Amino acid sequence: MDEAVRTRGLVKRFGQQTAVAGVDLMVPKGSFAGLVGPNGAGKTTTLSMCTGLLRPDYGSIAIDGFDVWTDPLSVKSRIGVLPEGLRLFERLSGRELLLYNGQLRGIPRAQVQQRAEELLRVMDLVDAQDKLVVDYSTGMRKKIGLAAALLHNPEVLFLDEPFEGVDPVSANTLVEVLQRYTGSGSTVIFSSHVMDLVERLCDWVSVMSQGHIVAQGPVAEVRQGRTLNEAFLDLVGARGHGDGEGLSWLGSR
Repeated sequence: MDEAVRTRGLVKRFGQQTAVAGVDLMVPKGSFAGLVGPNGAGKTTTLSMCTGLLRPDYGSIAIDGFDVWTDPLSVKSRIGVLPEGLRLFERLSGRELLLYNGQLRGIPRAQVQQRAEELLRVMDLVDAQDKLVVDYSTGMRKKIGLAAALLHNPEVLFLDEPFEGVDPVSANTLVEVLQRYTGSGSTVIFSSHVMDLVERLCDWVSVMSQGHIVAQGPVAEVRQGRTLNEAFLDLVGARGHGDGEGLSWLGSR
C-alpha cells in the first residue's frame, strides 16, 4: 500500500504534559481519511507536526516518502494546509489573497489568475471576490482558505476541523470540492469531532485517545458492524460517562 502520510514514534511534550505519546499514523495515497478523537487527544498537535508547523521531540514524519524535517521544501511543495483557527491576510480581498499565495508559490501569473477564477467560481465566492477577507463570514473564510490551500494543486491536503462553524450550504460546497480532489487520486486527511460526517465522507479513519492511535484502517474495519460513533466510544473508553450519576438534583423542581 502506497503511503501518503507515515509517522513513526511521534512524541511531543509541553512541559510536563505529553500531548502526543508515540503516534504511528498511516494514511494511504488517494484516501479520504479522518483523524478523530476526544478533546485533548493530540489531533491538532499531530497535524501541526505533520505539516512542519511544530517540531516533534522524537519520531519521524514522511509525506509522500519525503521527510518533513530533512527535506522541508519537497514536503511543502506537496501539501496544502487549512489549520484550525485559520489566520489569513485579512486586508486583502479574496481574489488578492489567492493571487498573493500564487506568487509566494512561484506559480506563473497567468496560471494563478486562471486557477483563482476557477476556485472562486467553484467555492461560490465570485460575488465576494473583491470584498476584504476581514469582512468574510466563517463559512466564506473556510472556503477562501481551502481555495488558497488547493491553489498549487498539492498531493496531500491537511484540514483541521474544516467544517466547524460552517453553515450547511458552505459545508456542502467544501464536501463537493474535497470529493472531486480525492477522486483525482490526491489525499485528504482531516480532523473532526463529528462521527456521522467522518463515516459519510471517509474511506479511512484513525482514532486517537490520550496521545495514542488506538485504531486505524478502512472505516468498515474500524466500525466492525457498529456505527462509527459506537466504535469510537468503545475505543476511547467513553461508554457510561454520561449516565448522570451524582446529578440527582438536575432537573428537579
